[in-house]
Amino acid sequence: MSIPQIGDKAPAFRGENQKGEKISLGDFSGRKLVLYFYPKDDTPGCTAQACNLSENYKQLQAQGYKVLGVSPDTAKKHQKFIEKYNLSFDLLADVDKETIQAYGVWVEKSMYGKSYMGVARTTFIIDEKGIILDVIEKVNTKEHTAQIIS
Repeated sequence: MSIPQIGDKAPAFRGENQKGEKISLGDFSGRKLVLYFYPKDDTPGCTAQACNLSENYKQLQAQGYKVLGVSPDTAKKHQKFIEKYNLSFDLLADVDKETIQAYGVWVEKSMYGKSYMGVARTTFIIDEKGIILDVIEKVNTKEHTAQIIS
């Protein structure tokens, strides 16, 4: 499945957050959403990205954004990750990778000459009506908020 592009309607999603609460795209209707996909909780790049967004969350909120992170980790792992780094936003547990696949970010990757499937670190900026305003594929984990706001 290909990655949705700027101007496309954001693919609908439904899943559970770290508390086991149901979350869907419709819950963000009327608000701008930073929907970011990342490979794995508590790894160096993913932690840097989550902490950058959390540290700048008030600035993002002031611009009208809500933030939702998505990875294939379980709700329980997400809860530990949030508590460990005091994150300010929800994480969606996409264990079956339905949302990840709907957004086209489940891709073949390679490391040390071995191919494997994994999440391509990608951020979608979605407007109040559910339309994709921006797609950030080259994420700078330490300066991600600046990429979003610019």
